[in-house]
Amino acid sequence: MKKTYLLTPGPTPIPESVLAAMSLPIVHHRTPAFMAVFQEVQTGLKAVFQTQQDVLLLASTGTGAMDATVNNLFEKDETVIALNTGKFGARWSKIARAYGVNVVEVSAEAGDCIELAAVELALQSHPNVKGILFQASETSTGVKLPVQQICALAKKYNVLAVCDAITACGVFYLPMDAWNIDVLITGSQKAFMLPPGLSMMALSETAWAKQAITKNPRFYFDLARERKALSTHQTAWTPAISLIVGLRESLKLIHEEGLQEVFKRHGRLARATRAGVEALGLQLFVRKIEYCSDAVTSVRIPDSIVDGKKLVQHMRDQYGVIIVGGQDELDGKILRLSHFGYCGPFDIVTAISALELALHDMGYPVTFGKGVGAVLQSLSQT
Repeated sequence: MKKTYLLTPGPTPIPESVLAAMSLPIVHHRTPAFMAVFQEVQTGLKAVFQTQQDVLLLASTGTGAMDATVNNLFEKDETVIALNTGKFGARWSKIARAYGVNVVEVSAEAGDCIELAAVELALQSHPNVKGILFQASETSTGVKLPVQQICALAKKYNVLAVCDAITACGVFYLPMDAWNIDVLITGSQKAFMLPPGLSMMALSETAWAKQAITKNPRFYFDLARERKALSTHQTAWTPAISLIVGLRESLKLIHEEGLQEVFKRHGRLARATRAGVEALGLQLFVRKIEYCSDAVTSVRIPDSIVDGKKLVQHMRDQYGVIIVGGQDELDGKILRLSHFGYCGPFDIVTAISALELALHDMGYPVTFGKGVGAVLQSLSQT
């Protein structure tokens, strides 16, 4: 028997109490019992989103919420700015173009962050822009974007700030109301410690006003209809009942730990992970430490390892530690270690231990314990 350890940036491990909650006999979604659960979930989500706005729950992955955002807020031939720092920044552009929305793309080289001056130049050059679409944490590269500053630019130029926080919400400080985020999106299989299949999103009053005048045809992803249903503690359509019951439990765990403590834990684990890989002589993929996300650490695979994909596969098949490699043009060039959600210090120790062994097996020079020692040293200091 081989025990496995899940350290991917989604899905993430699920706490035992959440699994137990989801295994309870299912209830009907139009009953007082479920409405009570739904009301608790609403209160908990507002606390994590740090908002007074309604938080909608959609039976979809995060991409569904991204799709719904574009369809509800932007019409054909309107223009948006999409910030591209990786695969999921590019996804904003693809969704917008699918609906006939014009896209002005502001890009950064993989591993780099967007320059705010470039964003402002795009706003100045395109005065008819309706919104800025961006990630808080670009999962494909591990880059953290300057959300507060981007939102300040959006406010200055009177455009919507639309933030994909799928691997950011519940990971680090991201106050929706205080920072004037107009749309905040996340997904169940990330910091909320659930299986995939549930997306959560909140809109500012400014975004709701734009939604009211946007005339695109829509049905299932009609956010106004979802908001109306929410007033009676229901969803417009059949919800992901078991996931919402599990979400009540995961929100309870977050509340018991304390949201600020959750953020601190993620920061400690991220620093320890970076210390471990650097002690092994590996290079972080993100070029500046201030751009590193506390959700996932991306690492360049050494040139001496010809087939980088085999390193990730070897960790999984030989040692049971499941991480992920790069996507698209980064396939085989980087590996990504997750450290958020239901994750603690010894998950990081295990991951770096397996990485040491896998590197050694593939001929990379390793002094056993050096990476693990750096992890423990980092943890002991925090």
